[in-house]
Amino acid sequence: MAMSPWPKLKRDLVAILRGIRPEEIEPILERLIEAGFEAIEIPLNSPDPFVSIERAARLAPASVMIGAGTVLTPADVDRLAGCGGRLLVSPNVDGAVLDRAGELGLVSMPGIMTLTEAFTALRHGASGLKVFPAGVLGPAGIGAMRAVLPKATVIGAVGGIDETSFAAYRAVGVSAFGLGSSLYRPGMTADEVAARAQCSIAAFDAAATG
Repeated sequence: MAMSPWPKLKRDLVAILRGIRPEEIEPILERLIEAGFEAIEIPLNSPDPFVSIERAARLAPASVMIGAGTVLTPADVDRLAGCGGRLLVSPNVDGAVLDRAGELGLVSMPGIMTLTEAFTALRHGASGLKVFPAGVLGPAGIGAMRAVLPKATVIGAVGGIDETSFAAYRAVGVSAFGLGSSLYRPGMTADEVAARAQCSIAAFDAAATG
């Protein structure tokens, strides 16, 4: 099965901009990149999401991975690739979606909550696994799953995660994190997002070296 490996980023942090509007993209994207984010997700249940993704992909440097969240169909995968997106995040495991992502060379991170879903996703070439909502399983539950997954599997925690969560999840083998409402909520200014982004980056770095 074709797959794209999880890329080598300075920090495996994904900024989730659920609800963002196309006219807000440029200033917020700029501040996130300045803070140190290299992966930015625009969920497809946002207003005009593909317009926002296209703008972000055009504005971002090559080192920054722009993508979509809440990707549910192969048609969404095609549109994402056509807009210049490189990252595909979904709330579930859909073999057809993952297969198409692999064919187009996209980095994929489907949502899982069970080992059956995890191994199904890996069989379809997932680049990484998004435990969602991570807060339901907590570090102990994810750690138990981690013990039987292939050692090279990239595990991300999303849902109920903020800058206070990093250390506990890293201790059980989580290496990637998606930050949603703790980082961005509709209506926030670029300055507000920047302040939260800087706090998150500092906390992530502290957890990585602590």
